[in-house]
Amino acid sequence: MSQGNVTIAPADGRLGILIPGMGAVASTFIAGVEAVKHGLGAPIGSLTQLGTIRLGKRTEGRTPLIREFVPLTPLECLSFGTWDIFEDNAFEAASRASVLEAPLLERLKAPLSAIKPMKAVFDHDYVRKIDGPNVKGGKTKMENAEALIEDIQDFKRNNQCNRLVMIWCGSTEVFHRPAPVHASIQSFEEGLGKNDPDIAPSQIYAYAALKSGVPFANGAPNLTTDVPAMVQLARQNGVPICGKDFKTGQTYMKTLLAPGFKARMLGVRGWFSTNILGNRDGEVLEDPGSFKTKEETKLSVLEQILQPDLYPQLYKDLYHAVRINYYPPRGDAKEGWDNIDIFGWLGYPMQIKIDFLCRDSILAAPLVLDLVLFLDLAQRAGLKGIQEWLSFYFKGPMTAEGLYPEHDIFIQLMKLKNTLRWMQGEDLITHLGLEYYD
Repeated sequence: MSQGNVTIAPADGRLGILIPGMGAVASTFIAGVEAVKHGLGAPIGSLTQLGTIRLGKRTEGRTPLIREFVPLTPLECLSFGTWDIFEDNAFEAASRASVLEAPLLERLKAPLSAIKPMKAVFDHDYVRKIDGPNVKGGKTKMENAEALIEDIQDFKRNNQCNRLVMIWCGSTEVFHRPAPVHASIQSFEEGLGKNDPDIAPSQIYAYAALKSGVPFANGAPNLTTDVPAMVQLARQNGVPICGKDFKTGQTYMKTLLAPGFKARMLGVRGWFSTNILGNRDGEVLEDPGSFKTKEETKLSVLEQILQPDLYPQLYKDLYHAVRINYYPPRGDAKEGWDNIDIFGWLGYPMQIKIDFLCRDSILAAPLVLDLVLFLDLAQRAGLKGIQEWLSFYFKGPMTAEGLYPEHDIFIQLMKLKNTLRWMQGEDLITHLGLEYYD
């Protein structure tokens, strides 16, 4: 159907959600969708399910639900497929993660038990703290990529899916920088054949998805699609991509508070953040290499929001530190503690302290839902390459080359909703307010 500025294909048939990594986030997401479908819970935290969008002037009173404004795939039309190094089905994985209560999971046992992980692509050099038996045995990384492509085709056929989306919910890989192998599609494919050590498992999944015409989102801070080869492949094959690293707990709070400090021209001298976390993510992040990957995205947020180059008097000497400690008794119920030293009029100091006792996977699950539905919408709208309008969901948003990422969550939300308005031919909201009723 023709919708304003673009032509959006209808959301007919089934949408398959392919997920590398069936840990706490993925199992909570899948179980949550099944719970909503069965009337056992509400999709709290999901913009696509509960959010509204203002259209036109405030006096017009047009504020439809987003899912009624743009053609999104209904939850009843979603199918789930996963890869994991462990053989647990979705029910077993969700039970092991202990995020959701056992009585709820028991009521969802039948649909969850039917979701069994495919053999995963895994490299212990990239995730050092865990190991599992359910892995592919390709002699080269290209063979593993081809096996993933076959998995994608088989899943689509066996589940009678019309469209697919892939979203990385696997463990955080060790930190590494772009290498020559990432410079072009040709160099990347040559590297796959030669088992280039600079090609990470997440990049093999992304390559398989993009070669198959499947949109890809990266929910971890890994170097995955944010290299020239992947961006070129996404544009060449007309596939949307976005990432990286779900913005859930402590960093979410930073993107709420830091814009407020800057808006009022309040200075910040120091921001110390520490976390205790007991799930598999916490265990993986005990490895310094994986923590370095996470640290990079968590530290980048304040630099971009506060813009110390523009406001050196307020932010140039900001001390920003992030710590993560694995603490098994806490499980998925992470505690994020922040000490913020700010200063105001005449330089007088003040402090803010935050103790956020959050549930990582409960915050991440609705983000996964929104991202897969919006990526599918983007592909049906003919959008390809980096989808910066989805920065709202990430700690380290991808941007076009030469642009700095926007981290202010309120600007990100405005950009997201204006993109939806643009798709449907509605006026963009600027809040310019030239007339008293505008």
